[in-house]
Amino acid sequence: MFKKKNKIVTVEDVKEEAVIDLNDPSLFEFQIADDSASEHIAAPKYSYWGSVFRRFFSNKIAILMLVIAVVVMLFAFIQPMFSGYDHLKAPNINNKSMHFLRPGTNGYIFGTDDKGNSLFDALWSGTRNSLFIALAATFLTELVGIIVGMFWGFSKKLDVFMIEVYNVLSNIPTTLIAMIMVYALGGGKAQLIFALCITSWVGSAYFIRVQVMIIRDREYNLASKCLGTPINKIILNNILPYLVSVIITSVSRDVPSFISYEVALSFMGVGLDETQASLGRMIQKYSPFMTSASYLFWIPVATSAIISVSLYIVGQALADASDPRTHMI
Repeated sequence: MFKKKNKIVTVEDVKEEAVIDLNDPSLFEFQIADDSASEHIAAPKYSYWGSVFRRFFSNKIAILMLVIAVVVMLFAFIQPMFSGYDHLKAPNINNKSMHFLRPGTNGYIFGTDDKGNSLFDALWSGTRNSLFIALAATFLTELVGIIVGMFWGFSKKLDVFMIEVYNVLSNIPTTLIAMIMVYALGGGKAQLIFALCITSWVGSAYFIRVQVMIIRDREYNLASKCLGTPINKIILNNILPYLVSVIITSVSRDVPSFISYEVALSFMGVGLDETQASLGRMIQKYSPFMTSASYLFWIPVATSAIISVSLYIVGQALADASDPRTHMI
């Protein structure tokens, strides 16, 4: 028993007041059922490519190498358009003392060669051709390699034939085959690109084939086959997205490799013909001046090394960032 507003209230009175009338409509509120609410995911919104770029740009070394690679490419493809450099035409210089000007002399950033040509202009003209050959050869190699490797990894009949092709071609040095093809077809950009791609696609296809064989027997792929899904759709929708990091890794390896092949073949005189400049041609042309004017030789060599290393590091960093296993929160 207690007192409320000067009135004595008993326990029985409280119980009577606590009784709720379930028929009273004012006690209830009508609610509309929302089926989509049950599908709401509390996890944060995820973007694959957003995660890839966040991881990539968190790598400071990769960013530095990317800046170097972009600057070199811009100079290589833009600078020759304004310089009008032609390595077949020597400048009209009456004063012979201007030959072999050291870097930084008379406004020549990298100096001049024995004919008075600006090494700065010659370097970017040669770099443009070397990059074009490497990028074109990489594109064709990866395109053919990915298409063949995808079906190679799925088809057992094709696997029997392609394994024998791979065993034969992989045991022949790529440089030797490229030299023979260039001798047979003649020097030139198109001929050199074809010579570099004629066997390199097999290695890329084998690499993709191994990755496809790892993924093809997973449950969702077996379910797709049982439902009658065509193989090309399984490859395009189920397998190819998982191979993004693998493909980027292959590309990052091929671009520096083809630059090295071009330099080596041109240095041996079986790459581009004399009418076309390249880093390899420059190294071959200026190798006799290693003692008298060493900068003519080492600047193209250093440029080739910088391009190869920067593109390789950028490619590896991007491949690591694109691996879905590194995106786990």
